[in-house]
Amino acid sequence: MRVLRWCGVAVAAAVCAPTASGLRAESRPNVLVIITDDQRWDALSCLGHPLLKTPNLDRLAAEGARFANAFVTTSLCSPSRASMLSGLYPHRHGVLNNFTEYPDALPSYPGRLREAGYETAYFGKWHMGETNDAPRAGFDFWMSHAGQGRYFDNEWNVNGRRQRIAGYYTTVVTDNVVRWLQHPREKPFLLVLGHKAPHGGPIEPEPKFERALDSLPVSRPPNFDAWREGKPSWLAESYPTWHGAGGPLYNIRDYDRFVRSYLATLLSVDESVGRIYATLEDRGLLDRTIIVFTSDNGFALGEHGRVDKRTMYEESIRVPLLVRYPPLIRKGTVIREMVLNIDLAPSLLDLCGVEPLPDADGESWKALLLGQRRGWRNGWLYFYNYEEEFPYTPNVRGIRTTDWKYIFYPSGDGGPSRYIAELYDLRRDPLETRNLINEPSAARKLAELQREWARLMARHKAIPDRMPPDGGIRNVLPRF
Repeated sequence: MRVLRWCGVAVAAAVCAPTASGLRAESRPNVLVIITDDQRWDALSCLGHPLLKTPNLDRLAAEGARFANAFVTTSLCSPSRASMLSGLYPHRHGVLNNFTEYPDALPSYPGRLREAGYETAYFGKWHMGETNDAPRAGFDFWMSHAGQGRYFDNEWNVNGRRQRIAGYYTTVVTDNVVRWLQHPREKPFLLVLGHKAPHGGPIEPEPKFERALDSLPVSRPPNFDAWREGKPSWLAESYPTWHGAGGPLYNIRDYDRFVRSYLATLLSVDESVGRIYATLEDRGLLDRTIIVFTSDNGFALGEHGRVDKRTMYEESIRVPLLVRYPPLIRKGTVIREMVLNIDLAPSLLDLCGVEPLPDADGESWKALLLGQRRGWRNGWLYFYNYEEEFPYTPNVRGIRTTDWKYIFYPSGDGGPSRYIAELYDLRRDPLETRNLINEPSAARKLAELQREWARLMARHKAIPDRMPPDGGIRNVLPRF
């Protein structure tokens, strides 16, 4: 066993050994997973974004696959991250809010890869367990912090030892990832990098990019006012709150600055991807590494009067997903089937030839990359649970199919909701401006979606009446 020094911490690097399958570990691909925080699906220049330029992310898409319809099953950081690790819907893994730890005993894809002979490392934002920065199960190397972290000058836990590191978050984690990748190793690796950007509260771009977008015009989205007519009343109630476009955190008078700051943080992320890409290339590892780029949830930039996630609108639930691995993926592949955050774990284990997680809700998209689309899902469930700490969004439940979306807002006590439900024909109304819930012409489709909801609930072992108390929306200001 060879011992390396990392940030003053001794790290053991074991020699390669045959895995349980009989294959030698070095014959398996390396895995790099990069996760941003609150990045909406269209915040990429390869999708024609009018302001943002992301050449390194565009290169990933051009040299690999872009999943055009990638979604999260809960648009909230911790539940979504737990779903990525476990392949499970939140009601099954139990991380229903941003204050719950990922259960150590719950299987995960990092743990499974580690058991199969992979060297595993985590860098950056973990965000499951608000006050705990300790190394988590499944990782040989750990560099993270408690809670949200800050854009500048964080205290890091590096393999159990705390140290304050000055500098901009994205640059600090990238520097350390690059150093880790430059060490020689005889085992395949899994490296997960969790960025803070572009998460708000407030949003702080790196100084060199702070003014990068100032000369470009910012326009409000066409569905900015899509909360006034035919919508549930909670949208109007939440408009002046912390998560509303008229609230105190992102005052609508500063809308241009808010949007530019959000996008400018992604310029640092794109630069980070380029640096890591170059490091893999220099080490001869690039084409032997599965690179995945995605986010934990989307984010509204004024759509439906919101500046947050949590809702089931497209801006909130839809995320980027880029995958590069030349031995399997043809350049410029575009996958249009709906894939979910619960598919990440099954897919990576499948690509690495490692035993799958037991009874996962997700499916492997390896088949889609091979052109095998028969039998793929055409509908899935969405859950968001009301948070007492952030009382600006009620319980949200829904089902999305290829062309339709049904959303409803159940009360926690099982009684009738005081909020109107929502029904959208996404083919004709992709911006979700016309609620068809009371349209007689849509009644048959509504009944069909309700039946499919019940079928998927049974399939995924969900119990409809097991919900936390719903306090409704309170027009209160955030606690700073």
